Amino acid sequence: MTEVSVLKDLQATHLIALQPHTQIHFYQKGDVVMTEGDRLSPQLYTLIQGTLRLTRIGTSGKETLLRTLLPNEIFAAPALFGDAIAPATVTATIESQVLTIERAALLQQIRQTPELAFRILEIYNQRLQQMHQTIHGLVSESAIVRLANLLQRHANKSGTVRVVQGEQLNLKLSHYQIARSIGISYEECVRLLSQIKAIVFYQRGGKIIIIDRETLDAIAAGTIDLKTLVQNREARS
Repeated sequence: MTEVSVLKDLQATHLIALQPHTQIHFYQKGDVVMTEGDRLSPQLYTLIQGTLRLTRIGTSGKETLLRTLLPNEIFAAPALFGDAIAPATVTATIESQVLTIERAALLQQIRQTPELAFRILEIYNQRLQQMHQTIHGLVSESAIVRLANLLQRHANKSGTVRVVQGEQLNLKLSHYQIARSIGISYEECVRLLSQIKAIVFYQRGGKIIIIDRETLDAIAAGTIDLKTLVQNREARS
């Protein structure tokens, strides 16, 4: 349990006390961890291995990708603080492991270690701020800015590895995942990635390489637009 960020500073005696109330659940690629609207057991959910996809179905019946969870992230907040109804459908994208801790046992540890509550609330607050930024982006920012911000966020969050062409994201993202994350169609996603291929290289299978990080950051900040990029590229050709 020491790899779980909210528990990493707990004393060994507290971790031992939590063990009888802790379970590890194993999922294969495509397995559903929970379905939107499910009644959840009162517990903390933490992804400790693999990746999970969070999606919701809108009133139109369209599925929207909310986010991709990486190891050491907690999720399903209503199971711990709320109405215990799953806010989204959670699906394993690869073999994954989820650790759960019973709420009553966790609250007991919070009474003994109050800073544990602040850590959990800090994580949920960061999640809320990210959601607000996403909503603001969907309303006010162009698709290319949202795309650049998404790639920026995943590069910072999941990390990159240096390759010949530039920085390769450790996380693979399909056209579908990208499109659903920034509120555009699959076709528009393909078109945008094609237009910035000198900056971001997308390879079949979801491999993404950032070739020009400086320009990508400028797009994300809104200091350079797609029209200018296209004009510059045409001028050089």
